[in-house]
Amino acid sequence: MNKIVDSILKHNSGREAERLSMKYRAMRENPFSFMRGTCHLYYEGWPIHDARLNDAPVAWICGDLHLENFGSYKGDNRLVYFDMNDFDEAALAPATWELGRWLASILVAASSLNLPDMDAERLCRIGLSSYSAALIAGKARWVERDTASGMIRSLLNPLRLRHREAFLNSRTRLRKGMRSIRVDGRHALELDSEEKSRVMAFVEKYARGQEHPGFYRPLDAARRIAGTGSLGLQRYAVLIEGRGSPDENFLLDLKEATPSALTPYLVHRQPSWESEAHRVVNVQQWAQAISPAFLNAVNFDGKPFLLKGLQPTADRLQLSGWNGKFKRLERVISSMGEIIAWGHLRSGGRSGAAIADEWMAFGERRDWQASLLKLAARQAVNIRSDWEKYAREYDKSGKSWC
Repeated sequence: MNKIVDSILKHNSGREAERLSMKYRAMRENPFSFMRGTCHLYYEGWPIHDARLNDAPVAWICGDLHLENFGSYKGDNRLVYFDMNDFDEAALAPATWELGRWLASILVAASSLNLPDMDAERLCRIGLSSYSAALIAGKARWVERDTASGMIRSLLNPLRLRHREAFLNSRTRLRKGMRSIRVDGRHALELDSEEKSRVMAFVEKYARGQEHPGFYRPLDAARRIAGTGSLGLQRYAVLIEGRGSPDENFLLDLKEATPSALTPYLVHRQPSWESEAHRVVNVQQWAQAISPAFLNAVNFDGKPFLLKGLQPTADRLQLSGWNGKFKRLERVISSMGEIIAWGHLRSGGRSGAAIADEWMAFGERRDWQASLLKLAARQAVNIRSDWEKYAREYDKSGKSWC
């Protein structure tokens, strides 16, 4: 077994076997899926002693930024937004750490998108240009339906009009006026009776502490299948009463929070968080204009967990729909660059992060961009090479890893 596989198995040790096997299988599909599941490997290879690549303002970064960690969600004001949406690995680090991973993801995803390497490199330059321009403007904005364009607007338009009943019908079964979670092996798996009782009891206790306890009354729970990097961690979909059964029920996502994969490589002092869940929630609230509905840090089974409204995976931006029209991708990447900049501006000055004046000055600089683009290209080559090594080992013995 090679060093790549050894590192992956070590990083994922202790996770639930059934969903962990799904993660390993997903990582076998292509280099981009592999990149999504191996955030820790990316930072193992980050040149922390290269002054050029670390000479950047300190930011609150999401830590695992790639093309599929942008998406739509319904905010706590019930409006739909497009933003960075995964902060599990969030940490205080130079902005180039975030930008480098995002650029590498564009290059790695190029083959899956049938995008020529030259065009992928062009997208990287467009993204950096958009990021810098947004920093120079010095004002954090946001993307919602009325300010979106192109593929992002096409994503957000139907979500505004989606009825709760239709979403519930896609994820639950309705029988005699009562709903239960649909256990389909794609979005949800069965919970054993003991674990289910603990989840339901936890939500009942949580409900008693809320302003409207009846809203959170639990009706059903199941193990949730979502994402790639977090597969194998404890994660549940919970059906609650909401505004009334059967068609005004809500679904919640209850997910275990673990230490950031960046922790061994961080060089800046991090705050003393109450828990890993509080780290994620705080950084997410700082970086996003509007937080997702129900976002909260909780403690379940003696471990920190994130609680939030369940976000349908079908609501992710499907970049494969660019259909050979480069302008579509250009608009998406440009918007992503702006979103990253707005997150850095919005969280600026928080617990050690750079202030707005530093971000505006960084946007004016150009001395760091060429080095970062070269690094992203090297990292993309390394990721493809690591995937090939992983794929060979997975094909030989992957079924025995869990």
